[in-house]
Amino acid sequence: MAVLDCKLPGLSGPEIAAAIRNKGLPVRVLMLSAYTDDAYVYGALEVGALGYLLKEEAPEAIVAAVRAAAKGEGYFSPPVAVKVAAWMRGERPDGLTERELEVLRLVARGLSNKEIAHELKVKKRTVEFHVGNILRKLGVASRVEAAMWAKEHGIVP
Repeated sequence: MAVLDCKLPGLSGPEIAAAIRNKGLPVRVLMLSAYTDDAYVYGALEVGALGYLLKEEAPEAIVAAVRAAAKGEGYFSPPVAVKVAAWMRGERPDGLTERELEVLRLVARGLSNKEIAHELKVKKRTVEFHVGNILRKLGVASRVEAAMWAKEHGIVP
């Protein structure tokens, strides 16, 4: 059982959770964080966290969340549960599709459209289409602004 924060020195909590999952370790992960941004919550769940608890919760709720996660059960603070329910209905952070989130992560890593196309095995024109949608949905004017938005919202470390 591991209780991780989203922001830790060195690797982030989601990066540690991903490493645990990738190594096949039998460790259950619960995120405990001050952040409710869609990107933080979604990123944590995407890498296998069983629950996401806000640090503002009462001590009893934190204990209950740890016990639930230890049993393999999910546990979410109420504002986080609302987000998770929305995602289960098909809604995604800031209206971005799964593919747009994937492209945004690669843009934030500094990859060109050509490099992203190669990485995702799609045409460059397809990447250009996704980048245009990302800029429009985020209300930013450039790839640099989109990359900054992604970093500020925890899409990328």
